[in-house]
Amino acid sequence: MNRAKEKLRAGGTVLVFNPNFPSPALVEHAGSLGFDVAFIDCEHGTADFERVEELGRAARAGGMTSILRPWSTDPGLVTRYLDCGVGGIQFPHVDDAAAARAAVETVRCARGARFEETLVAVMVESAHAVQRIESIAAVPGVDVVVIGLADLARSLGHPGTPDHPAVHGAVDRIIAACVGAGAVAGFNLHNWEGGPRLQAKGVRWFTLHARTMLARGSREVHALLGAA
Repeated sequence: MNRAKEKLRAGGTVLVFNPNFPSPALVEHAGSLGFDVAFIDCEHGTADFERVEELGRAARAGGMTSILRPWSTDPGLVTRYLDCGVGGIQFPHVDDAAAARAAVETVRCARGARFEETLVAVMVESAHAVQRIESIAAVPGVDVVVIGLADLARSLGHPGTPDHPAVHGAVDRIIAACVGAGAVAGFNLHNWEGGPRLQAKGVRWFTLHARTMLARGSREVHALLGAA
């Protein structure tokens, strides 16, 4: 059973843990903290195939599923990652419905009868994709549409300013399209206080990052203890 898919089907909110550091022990521990999914980053991360297998195993040991972002959407590469035991694939830079359909088909071919228990997430990270979001979100088999905020802001001409009104407008359009199509909108949450507002709009997939947790916890401890 894919715990995250079951939770999404029931209308729940899924919490994804990005360990930032490819540590199986850290991933397994995250399961005891209530996370549903472990995010394995092979687009910007350093995990090799053997470590991916270990991270997927650690996620299962912690009661979570795992989802992996590959550096390429090549079907052979994606299949090899799925063979490592991950519970889903998060495809980067999906700009139109054709790319979304190709992502679904890649996972379907690789997983066969187990497709229904495998997560398929697509990342929307460009102005081009926003203009086609309604058709992307409507592709059958897409479980989650994850908003790549930093790349999206850059593509819209506002690098480093994700709070720009134009970026907010694009994010709202993506969320609304997902809600309208019965898909799930996903968001990388660094400002935790903004989570309830996004949740009220329809976001039900939140990725939280170990680096953010460490930085925030460290600041709070230093403030409490007066340490420099």
